Amino acid sequence: MSIPVPQPGILNITPYVGGKSKAGDAPVVAKLSSNESPLGPSPKAVAAIEAMIGQLHRYPDGGAAALTAAIAEVHGLDPARIICGNGSDEIITLLNSAYVGVGDEVLFTEHGFLMYAISASAAGATPVRAAEMNRTADVDALLAAVTDRTRIVFLANPNNPTGTYISDQEVRRLRAGLRDDVLLVLDAAYAEYVTKDDYRPGKELVEAHDNVVMTRTFSKIYGLSALRLGWAYCPAAVTDVLHRVRGPFNVNALAQAAGVEAVRDQAFIEKAREHNDKWLPILTQSLRGMGLEVTPSVGNFLLIDFRDSGKTAAEAEQYLSAKGLLLRAVAGYGLPTCLRMTIGLETENHAVIEALRQLLGK
Repeated sequence: MSIPVPQPGILNITPYVGGKSKAGDAPVVAKLSSNESPLGPSPKAVAAIEAMIGQLHRYPDGGAAALTAAIAEVHGLDPARIICGNGSDEIITLLNSAYVGVGDEVLFTEHGFLMYAISASAAGATPVRAAEMNRTADVDALLAAVTDRTRIVFLANPNNPTGTYISDQEVRRLRAGLRDDVLLVLDAAYAEYVTKDDYRPGKELVEAHDNVVMTRTFSKIYGLSALRLGWAYCPAAVTDVLHRVRGPFNVNALAQAAGVEAVRDQAFIEKAREHNDKWLPILTQSLRGMGLEVTPSVGNFLLIDFRDSGKTAAEAEQYLSAKGLLLRAVAGYGLPTCLRMTIGLETENHAVIEALRQLLGK
């Protein structure tokens, strides 16, 4: 008997696996596996959701006009060039489905976000990885990997799971080295956490060029992961294309209402940033004090390398999980000796440090 056959390459895709939410039979003490904000969402966003409960029988605004206007207002952007999506994951998928196909190549860095390869493969294109230098994007390596078949270059800046970034000057050098028909996508999911003077999320490059897109998310510092809400700032022609291929109601009404209040509550976002700024150096110093290698991070997470600790990353994950402490294994990113830890609440951070000291005999 014959059966329906998927397009070539689909069955070669390894499905995306998110961070663990359960610790077997142990109660979860700290879920630090998905880079979620430990402070949760703005109370104003929660109130907006509650106010929408009586309207669940109504379709959402297909164009997300109020949300688009709020994003534009807060970030100083042209609302006509913003498109909202079901998480920035959807934006990534839409870009690949609209701009690449069989025989094309999609380029990204060695330890780049897994969805780049998955969505490129689903569109029939070939994913290509460029080597990083010290777990940081290498512009020269990216440019050297560009071929006549390259259609999109994805740059996660800062990168997940490494937490590293490259400067605005380096991003501009990357853009200058690309053909005008190659789309440069700047994935700035963690931009709100970065306080470095030489960093820019990408707004200026989008406005200066016809082949640069900036993607953002409400899943990280805004604490709205459950609602799946993201957006992109694009050249006008790209925005037009994405509106043609997206679903008619791709952003639900609860997400839209919450997003409007979340993006406007920048005082709450500053509170979340201050919490991260406090704990990022404390955790880095504590982990290094145990002899663990920690990659310098500008995000809300740390990449911890157990290579010279006397324990494997798998052993550490299992030990922590038994105590209800969930970190993220990142072997799928080509980092089998590492775990990624989200910056949590004070009690959660201390619990992980104490457990690792016990494990490592420190």
